[in-house]
Amino acid sequence: MNFSIIIDALPSLLSAALMTIGLAVVSIIIALVLGFFTALARISKIKILRIISTIYVSMFRGTPLLVQIFVIYYGLPQIGIELEPIPSGILALSLNAGSYLSESFRASILAVDKGQMEAAVSMGMTYGQAMRRVILPQSIRIAIPTLSNTYIILIKDTSLVSVITVTELLQMSTLIIAKTFEPLTIYLLAAAIYWCVITFFTILLDRMEKRTSRHLA
Repeated sequence: MNFSIIIDALPSLLSAALMTIGLAVVSIIIALVLGFFTALARISKIKILRIISTIYVSMFRGTPLLVQIFVIYYGLPQIGIELEPIPSGILALSLNAGSYLSESFRASILAVDKGQMEAAVSMGMTYGQAMRRVILPQSIRIAIPTLSNTYIILIKDTSLVSVITVTELLQMSTLIIAKTFEPLTIYLLAAAIYWCVITFFTILLDRMEKRTSRHLA
């Protein structure tokens, strides 16, 4: 293994890793909002909302993320919607993660005993107040482990946006390999950086999960 190549490549790869983290953070924030409201739509009494949200979830859970990236970046310009690589990547990652998060939110809401909603309403709360004060705090606690797993998966999925020339960690690795002709060294270094990033966020999310669970308990 050529250590001089590692030393030369490390700054560029670490810089690209920041792009990877940025993509994941922005995407998960959007996905959380999208997933939450999609979950509410799926359990709504309004039929059209249930239909639209069900189609969205089915479509993005039932097709590969890579295909979704291609459709957004290469397909949308044919109908007059042109996005730069980074917004395209964020949109694809957010829509994909949001579809999975919506199922997590929906399952966690439905896991709360229905009697608690009935009790809250009987005490004079509106449906919205009961959801906000009684149901959602409990459902969030149930959903947290799944939300953490989705974020970890999303960090790894950012590597797919390299196909639309977003200079994240994998794309930077490919560019360096084109100059050094050292694929094994560079890909192993990139894998090590991915592992360190994911390990860091796994520990961070585990601690956040424990604190949130204690707070909501």
